[in-house]
Amino acid sequence: MCVVVAGNDEHLGQEVVSSIRAEMGSDRAHFLPLDLASLASVRGFARDFRALGLPLHLLVNNAGVMLEPRAETEDGFERHLGVNFLGHFLLTLLLLPALRESGAEGRGSRVVTVGSATHYVGTVDMADLHGRHAYSPYAAYAQSKLALALFTLQLQRILDARGDPVTSNMADPGVVDTELYRHAGWVLRMVKRFLGWLVFKSPEEGAWTLVYAAAAPELEGVGGRYLRDEAEAEPLGTARDQELQRRLWAEGLRLTGAGGEDSDGVAW
Repeated sequence: MCVVVAGNDEHLGQEVVSSIRAEMGSDRAHFLPLDLASLASVRGFARDFRALGLPLHLLVNNAGVMLEPRAETEDGFERHLGVNFLGHFLLTLLLLPALRESGAEGRGSRVVTVGSATHYVGTVDMADLHGRHAYSPYAAYAQSKLALALFTLQLQRILDARGDPVTSNMADPGVVDTELYRHAGWVLRMVKRFLGWLVFKSPEEGAWTLVYAAAAPELEGVGGRYLRDEAEAEPLGTARDQELQRRLWAEGLRLTGAGGEDSDGVAW
Protein backbone atom coordinates (compact mmCIF):
# COMPACT_ATOMS: atom_id res chain seq x y z
CA MET A 1 0.00 0.00 0.00
CA CYS A 2 0.87 3.64 -0.33
CA VAL A 3 0.65 5.01 3.22
CA VAL A 4 -0.35 8.54 4.20
CA VAL A 5 0.52 9.33 7.81
CA ALA A 6 -1.58 12.09 9.38
CA GLY A 7 -0.51 13.80 12.57
CA ASN A 8 -0.17 17.04 14.48
CA ASP A 9 3.61 16.71 14.97
CA GLU A 10 5.36 17.08 11.63
CA HIS A 11 8.80 16.14 12.98
CA LEU A 12 7.59 12.81 14.37
CA GLY A 13 5.39 12.24 11.32
CA GLN A 14 8.32 12.65 8.95
CA GLU A 15 10.38 10.27 11.10
CA VAL A 16 7.67 7.62 10.72
CA VAL A 17 7.47 8.22 6.98
CA SER A 18 11.26 7.85 6.66
CA SER A 19 11.10 4.58 8.62
CA ILE A 20 8.31 3.21 6.39
CA ARG A 21 10.16 4.21 3.23
CA ALA A 22 13.36 2.53 4.44
CA GLU A 23 11.53 -0.67 5.36
CA MET A 24 9.54 -0.77 2.10
CA GLY A 25 12.44 0.27 -0.10
CA SER A 26 10.22 2.79 -1.88
CA ASP A 27 8.90 6.31 -1.49
CA ARG A 28 5.25 5.20 -1.20
CA ALA A 29 4.73 6.94 2.15
CA HIS A 30 3.77 10.54 2.81
CA PHE A 31 3.03 12.83 5.74
CA LEU A 32 0.20 15.34 5.85
CA PRO A 33 -0.53 17.59 8.85
CA LEU A 34 -3.77 16.95 10.71
CA ASP A 35 -4.96 18.25 14.07
CA LEU A 36 -8.25 16.59 15.00
CA ALA A 37 -8.80 19.29 17.64
CA SER A 38 -9.42 21.73 14.77
CA LEU A 39 -12.23 21.37 12.22
CA ALA A 40 -10.32 23.76 9.95
CA SER A 41 -7.32 21.43 10.07
CA VAL A 42 -9.52 18.41 9.29
CA ARG A 43 -10.93 20.20 6.24
CA GLY A 44 -7.43 21.25 5.20
CA PHE A 45 -6.20 17.67 5.45
CA ALA A 46 -9.07 16.43 3.28
CA ARG A 47 -8.18 19.02 0.63
CA ASP A 48 -4.49 18.14 0.82
CA PHE A 49 -5.24 14.43 0.47
CA ARG A 50 -7.44 14.97 -2.58
CA ALA A 51 -4.64 17.05 -4.11
CA LEU A 52 -2.35 13.99 -3.98
CA GLY A 53 -4.61 12.29 -6.54
CA LEU A 54 -4.40 8.95 -4.73
CA PRO A 55 -7.16 6.37 -4.31
CA LEU A 56 -8.29 5.66 -0.76
CA HIS A 57 -8.91 2.02 0.10
CA LEU A 58 -8.41 2.24 3.86
CA LEU A 59 -8.97 4.89 6.52
CA VAL A 60 -7.80 4.13 10.06
CA ASN A 61 -9.24 6.51 12.66
CA ASN A 62 -6.53 6.04 15.25
CA ALA A 63 -5.90 9.33 17.07
CA GLY A 64 -7.08 10.01 20.59
CA VAL A 65 -6.66 11.74 23.93
CA MET A 66 -7.39 10.10 27.29
CA LEU A 67 -8.15 11.22 30.84
CA GLU A 68 -7.27 14.86 30.24
CA PRO A 69 -8.37 17.64 32.60
CA ARG A 70 -11.32 19.48 31.12
CA ALA A 71 -10.35 21.69 28.20
CA GLU A 72 -11.91 22.68 24.90
CA THR A 73 -10.80 22.53 21.29
CA GLU A 74 -10.54 25.68 19.22
CA ASP A 75 -14.11 25.03 18.07
CA GLY A 76 -15.41 24.94 21.65
CA PHE A 77 -15.80 21.15 22.01
CA GLU A 78 -14.77 19.22 25.12
CA ARG A 79 -11.45 17.71 24.03
CA HIS A 80 -12.25 14.00 24.38
CA LEU A 81 -15.44 14.48 22.39
CA GLY A 82 -13.82 16.87 19.91
CA VAL A 83 -10.64 14.92 19.15
CA ASN A 84 -11.77 11.32 19.60
CA PHE A 85 -15.23 11.59 18.07
CA LEU A 86 -16.05 14.80 16.20
CA GLY A 87 -12.67 15.11 14.46
CA HIS A 88 -12.89 11.54 13.16
CA PHE A 89 -16.58 12.00 12.31
CA LEU A 90 -15.87 14.96 10.01
CA LEU A 91 -12.70 13.40 8.60
CA THR A 92 -14.55 10.22 7.62
CA LEU A 93 -17.40 12.09 5.95
CA LEU A 94 -15.02 14.29 3.97
CA LEU A 95 -13.05 11.27 2.77
CA LEU A 96 -16.06 9.09 2.09
CA PRO A 97 -16.33 10.12 -1.59
CA ALA A 98 -12.74 8.92 -2.13
CA LEU A 99 -13.49 5.67 -0.29
CA ARG A 100 -16.58 5.09 -2.43
CA GLU A 101 -14.72 5.82 -5.67
CA SER A 102 -11.85 3.49 -4.72
CA GLY A 103 -13.97 0.56 -3.58
CA ALA A 104 -15.25 -2.12 -5.92
CA GLU A 105 -17.24 -5.34 -5.75
CA GLY A 106 -15.03 -7.95 -4.11
CA ARG A 107 -12.49 -5.32 -3.09
CA GLY A 108 -14.29 -2.80 -0.97
CA SER A 109 -12.75 0.10 0.89
CA ARG A 110 -12.61 -0.04 4.66
CA VAL A 111 -13.01 2.38 7.57
CA VAL A 112 -11.40 1.09 10.76
CA THR A 113 -12.06 3.09 13.92
CA VAL A 114 -10.02 2.37 17.03
CA GLY A 115 -12.18 1.48 20.00
CA SER A 116 -11.63 0.76 23.66
CA ALA A 117 -13.15 -1.57 26.23
CA THR A 118 -13.75 1.63 28.22
CA HIS A 119 -16.86 2.11 26.08
CA TYR A 120 -18.51 -0.66 28.14
CA VAL A 121 -18.77 1.74 31.11
CA GLY A 122 -19.64 4.78 28.99
CA THR A 123 -22.84 6.73 28.59
CA VAL A 124 -23.67 9.42 26.06
CA ASP A 125 -25.25 12.45 27.73
CA MET A 126 -27.00 14.20 24.86
CA ALA A 127 -27.98 17.05 27.21
CA ASP A 128 -24.37 17.73 28.27
CA LEU A 129 -22.04 16.20 25.70
CA HIS A 130 -19.28 18.69 26.51
CA GLY A 131 -19.30 18.18 30.28
CA ARG A 132 -20.05 21.80 31.07
CA HIS A 133 -22.34 20.98 34.01
CA ALA A 134 -20.43 18.01 35.44
CA TYR A 135 -17.05 16.66 34.34
CA SER A 136 -14.99 13.55 34.96
CA PRO A 137 -12.04 12.72 32.69
CA TYR A 138 -12.87 9.01 32.98
CA ALA A 139 -16.51 9.58 32.02
CA ALA A 140 -15.51 11.93 29.19
CA TYR A 141 -13.11 9.37 27.71
CA ALA A 142 -15.63 6.53 28.04
CA GLN A 143 -18.34 8.70 26.43
CA SER A 144 -16.08 9.49 23.46
CA LYS A 145 -15.36 5.80 22.90
CA LEU A 146 -19.02 4.85 23.13
CA ALA A 147 -19.75 7.67 20.67
CA LEU A 148 -17.26 6.09 18.25
CA ALA A 149 -18.98 2.72 18.60
CA LEU A 150 -22.35 4.33 17.85
CA PHE A 151 -20.78 6.15 14.89
CA THR A 152 -19.17 2.98 13.51
CA LEU A 153 -22.45 1.07 13.50
CA GLN A 154 -24.55 3.96 12.18
CA LEU A 155 -22.03 4.53 9.38
CA GLN A 156 -22.34 0.87 8.35
CA ARG A 157 -26.14 1.12 8.29
CA ILE A 158 -25.89 4.14 5.98
CA LEU A 159 -23.32 2.45 3.74
CA ASP A 160 -25.55 -0.63 3.48
CA ALA A 161 -28.59 1.49 2.61
CA ARG A 162 -26.67 3.22 -0.16
CA GLY A 163 -25.06 0.05 -1.46
CA ASP A 164 -21.59 1.58 -1.14
CA PRO A 165 -18.52 -0.67 -1.57
CA VAL A 166 -17.25 0.46 1.84
CA THR A 167 -17.31 -1.19 5.27
CA SER A 168 -17.07 0.29 8.76
CA ASN A 169 -15.65 -1.68 11.69
CA MET A 170 -14.25 -0.93 15.13
CA ALA A 171 -10.99 -2.47 16.36
CA ASP A 172 -10.10 -2.59 20.06
CA PRO A 173 -6.30 -2.81 20.50
CA GLY A 174 -6.50 -3.71 24.19
CA VAL A 175 -4.34 -2.18 26.93
CA VAL A 176 -1.21 -0.96 25.17
CA ASP A 177 2.02 0.49 26.58
CA THR A 178 1.98 3.98 25.05
CA GLU A 179 2.10 7.60 26.22
CA LEU A 180 -1.71 7.74 26.13
CA TYR A 181 -1.63 7.12 29.91
CA ARG A 182 0.29 10.27 30.80
CA HIS A 183 -2.83 11.86 32.34
CA ALA A 184 -3.85 8.73 34.27
CA GLY A 185 -3.78 8.58 38.08
CA TRP A 186 -0.51 7.85 39.83
CA VAL A 187 -1.45 4.24 40.67
CA LEU A 188 -2.06 3.34 37.02
CA ARG A 189 1.09 5.19 35.97
CA MET A 190 3.13 3.20 38.53
CA VAL A 191 1.62 -0.08 37.31
CA LYS A 192 2.47 0.89 33.75
CA ARG A 193 6.01 1.93 34.68
CA PHE A 194 6.96 -1.19 36.64
CA LEU A 195 4.65 -3.88 35.28
CA GLY A 196 3.86 -2.57 31.80
CA TRP A 197 6.04 -5.24 30.19
CA LEU A 198 3.92 -7.90 31.90
CA VAL A 199 0.31 -6.65 31.74
CA PHE A 200 0.35 -4.23 28.79
CA LYS A 201 0.60 -5.08 25.12
CA SER A 202 3.46 -3.62 23.13
CA PRO A 203 2.48 -1.08 20.45
CA GLU A 204 3.18 -3.73 17.79
CA GLU A 205 0.90 -6.23 19.56
CA GLY A 206 -1.74 -3.53 19.99
CA ALA A 207 -1.69 -2.96 16.23
CA TRP A 208 -2.52 -6.57 15.37
CA THR A 209 -6.30 -6.20 15.59
CA LEU A 210 -6.16 -2.96 13.58
CA VAL A 211 -4.16 -4.70 10.85
CA TYR A 212 -6.60 -7.63 10.96
CA ALA A 213 -9.54 -5.25 10.48
CA ALA A 214 -7.70 -3.44 7.72
CA ALA A 215 -6.45 -6.37 5.65
CA ALA A 216 -7.98 -9.73 6.60
CA PRO A 217 -9.49 -11.35 3.47
CA GLU A 218 -12.28 -12.93 5.54
CA LEU A 219 -13.54 -9.43 6.40
CA GLU A 220 -14.10 -8.52 2.76
CA GLY A 221 -17.55 -6.95 2.58
CA VAL A 222 -18.10 -7.46 6.32
CA GLY A 223 -18.98 -4.37 8.33
CA GLY A 224 -20.61 -3.28 11.55
CA ARG A 225 -18.32 -5.45 13.68
CA TYR A 226 -16.55 -4.84 16.98
CA LEU A 227 -13.18 -6.65 16.87
CA ARG A 228 -10.87 -7.52 19.76
CA ASP A 229 -7.85 -9.85 19.81
CA GLU A 230 -8.26 -10.48 16.05
CA ALA A 231 -11.78 -11.82 16.52
CA GLU A 232 -15.34 -10.54 16.68
CA ALA A 233 -16.64 -9.41 20.08
CA GLU A 234 -19.91 -7.93 21.26
CA PRO A 235 -20.02 -4.19 21.98
CA LEU A 236 -22.06 -2.62 24.76
CA GLY A 237 -25.75 -3.05 24.02
CA THR A 238 -26.21 0.73 23.99
CA ALA A 239 -23.96 0.88 20.93
CA ARG A 240 -26.71 -0.90 18.98
CA ASP A 241 -29.39 1.62 20.01
CA GLN A 242 -30.43 2.86 16.56
CA GLU A 243 -32.32 5.86 17.90
CA LEU A 244 -29.26 7.00 19.84
CA GLN A 245 -27.11 6.35 16.77
CA ARG A 246 -29.34 8.64 14.70
CA ARG A 247 -29.48 11.36 17.39
CA LEU A 248 -25.71 11.39 17.84
CA TRP A 249 -25.16 11.39 14.06
CA ALA A 250 -27.49 14.39 13.65
CA GLU A 251 -25.68 16.21 16.47
CA GLY A 252 -22.35 15.42 14.85
CA LEU A 253 -23.55 16.93 11.59
CA ARG A 254 -24.76 20.03 13.42
CA LEU A 255 -21.61 20.55 15.46
CA THR A 256 -19.17 19.99 12.59
CA GLY A 257 -21.26 21.62 9.87
CA ALA A 258 -20.77 18.48 7.78
CA GLY A 259 -24.33 18.67 6.51
CA GLY A 260 -23.21 21.57 4.34
CA GLU A 261 -20.32 19.70 2.73
CA ASP A 262 -22.27 18.78 -0.41
CA SER A 263 -19.67 20.57 -2.54
CA ASP A 264 -17.19 17.93 -1.39
CA GLY A 265 -19.50 15.15 -2.46
CA VAL A 266 -20.92 14.33 0.96
CA ALA A 267 -24.71 14.37 1.08
CA TRP A 268 -26.70 13.22 4.10
